[in-house]
Amino acid sequence: MNIYHISAECYPIAKVGGLGDVVGALPKYQNKIGETSSVIMPFYNNKFTQSHTFKRVFSGRFNLGRPFGFDILTLEDNTLGYDLYLVHIPELLYTDYVYSSNDTNRFLGFQIATLDWLVQLEKKPDIVHCHDHHTGLIPFMMSQSYAYHKLRTTPTVVTIHNGQYQGWFSHNKIHLIPPFDFSKAGLLDWKHLINPLASAIKCAWKVTTVSPNYMEELKYAANGLEDLLRYESGKCVGILNGIDDKVWDPATDDNLIQNYSLKTVVSGKKANKQWLCKEFNLNPELPLFAFIGRLVGEKGADLLPQIFHNSLVHKNLSIIMLGSGDSSVEHQLDQLKYQHPGHYNNYIGYNERLAHIVYAAADFLVMPSRVEPCGLNQMYALRYGTVPIVNKVGGLKDTVQDFDDNGFGILHDGATVHEGSFAIHRAINFYNDADRFKKNRNLIMKIDHSWDSSAQAYINLYNSLIL
Repeated sequence: MNIYHISAECYPIAKVGGLGDVVGALPKYQNKIGETSSVIMPFYNNKFTQSHTFKRVFSGRFNLGRPFGFDILTLEDNTLGYDLYLVHIPELLYTDYVYSSNDTNRFLGFQIATLDWLVQLEKKPDIVHCHDHHTGLIPFMMSQSYAYHKLRTTPTVVTIHNGQYQGWFSHNKIHLIPPFDFSKAGLLDWKHLINPLASAIKCAWKVTTVSPNYMEELKYAANGLEDLLRYESGKCVGILNGIDDKVWDPATDDNLIQNYSLKTVVSGKKANKQWLCKEFNLNPELPLFAFIGRLVGEKGADLLPQIFHNSLVHKNLSIIMLGSGDSSVEHQLDQLKYQHPGHYNNYIGYNERLAHIVYAAADFLVMPSRVEPCGLNQMYALRYGTVPIVNKVGGLKDTVQDFDDNGFGILHDGATVHEGSFAIHRAINFYNDADRFKKNRNLIMKIDHSWDSSAQAYINLYNSLIL
């Protein structure tokens, strides 16, 4: 089967969040099964593209109000585990960032150039798999635009990684979409705007989300798309994300201070914890709590300053925070360093190596998310023997069971300061029950959240679409 994943992000080329992790792993595991799975994404002028060489496999031009030239580049000396194709549009996409205020034109150009290339391939795709709204107009253009008539019978799948972002833009730009029968313009519209995600839900052959629970949640909380998702529920399915267990393996992770396995977890986590606590002036003898992620409302980040303060007044824990986002939240979290020296510290920004060390060093990972379509952080934490503390939403509910209900993590019911603070209180009591905590750590490191079963679930879905 010839599968093309189309995405704005893909790790390790360009990653902003979980979308990049998923697209960087899923095709690799599909290829392991025996399929031919590739990735198409924009060419960004970043560290990855600057440090690798590429060869051109196609050149073309398209109109987006005016002509734009583009090249399709492929990676030489590829060791990613899948073929990578970069759409190089110098006047639109040659940037060192992924997202901007001009994304309508940038990603529309990316989608048009991608289809201009795919339509002329001698070996056509068997499946075109689109990820999030940045590629949401592809199912419409494949089925309706005259230029892509040859792709009309190619099945399309769209995966919603985060339904809150939909790519809305005005009908004033409808002329930028390659010509189609204008009587079909309703397939682009939702509530008087062109809505790429809504269009993808209408036009794709199948719609998936990144966890079963998130699919159900979207039918009642999808930033305006609830009615559409309920109407299209017959073609919707939730497939839980996995993690790349080769990248996220404490036994081989090059980022760690000391590697460890199930047999050496005590000494391994201790070594990473001691290094981290020394670097950030924290007490390694206390339970270490961590937050890793974007400081935005969806992640419950606005709750963190008060949750952390409530917990830190007892002086019986240490907290490390790694992330950036809302400047007000950043400032409040930064102030905690001076209010609770020796017990709290942070790193404002993102550092991939440091994130790996934090997973290895921490005893608990805090995730008070209001919205979490799947969540990968809790799976990384489990892999590294770190107990997740999560709000009962989305994929968090699918992947974490409370230790008081024969489970292994800590769940709280609602993104509130009270719930988050009480969850940390429960966690400290759990930590102080040393034998139970040790047994639990050994248990969670054995949980398999690799992509193997999820990759096969997608293959099964594709097979159901191929006529």
